Amino acid sequence: MKIFTIPNFITLGNLLCGIYGIIFLHNGQIKEAAILILIALVLDFLDGFVARITNSHSEIGKQLDSLADMVSFGVLPSLILFYLFKDSEYLKYLSFLPALFSALRLAKFNIDTRQANGFRGLPTPANAMVVASFPYILDCDFSYLGSDSLNIILSVYSVLISLILISDIPMLALKFKNFQWAPNKTRYLFLISSLLLLVFFQFKAIPAILTLYIALSLLFRTNQDAS
Repeated sequence: MKIFTIPNFITLGNLLCGIYGIIFLHNGQIKEAAILILIALVLDFLDGFVARITNSHSEIGKQLDSLADMVSFGVLPSLILFYLFKDSEYLKYLSFLPALFSALRLAKFNIDTRQANGFRGLPTPANAMVVASFPYILDCDFSYLGSDSLNIILSVYSVLISLILISDIPMLALKFKNFQWAPNKTRYLFLISSLLLLVFFQFKAIPAILTLYIALSLLFRTNQDAS
C-alpha cells in the first residue's frame, strides 16, 4: 500500500491549512484563517485532479481526504462562526453544529455508493467557502448590524446549513464527462453565473453562489436522480 503519493501530500497540505487556520484564529487573525480555507479548497481540488491524471486513487487517499476535510472544512469554519458571534452567551454554541454535521456528512459520503458520481447533501467545501467569505462581508457591508441581529443570522445559518449537509437531496455535480452543451447546460449555467457574480460582487457573491447552487440542484433534481 502506497502512503507517500503526490495526491496524499497535497491532501496533507489541505490538512495543514486547517491546522494553521485554527492557530490564526487563536491569535485573533480571523481573515487570515478564512484565506487558509480558500487555499485548502484549491488543494482539495488538486489532490483529486492529480490522483485522476496519475491513476493513483487509493482507499487510504479517500480516507485521508475525509480526515483533512473534517479539519479544514468542518472544524475551522465552525470556529470562524464561533468567533463571529458577538456578546452571545448561548447562541454562539450553535456554530459547532456545522462541524458535527460535517463529520456525519463525510462518513455518509464514504459509504454511500450513490455518491460515486454525484452528491447527496451539500459538500463540506461549499459551506466552508461561504463561511470564509463572512469575515470580509461583515467587515465591509454589515457593520451597522446590531449584535442581536448578527447572532440571529449566524444561528439560522448554522442550523440550516447543518441540515442541508446531511440531507438526501441530489446536488449538482460539477464533473464533466464531456464538454457538449446539451448534457452540461445546468453546469455551464451555474459556472457562468458564478463567474459573473464574483466579478461584480467579489466576496459578497459567495453566499449568493451557494444559494444558486442549491436552487439549481433542487430544480433539476429529477435529471440528477436519472443520471
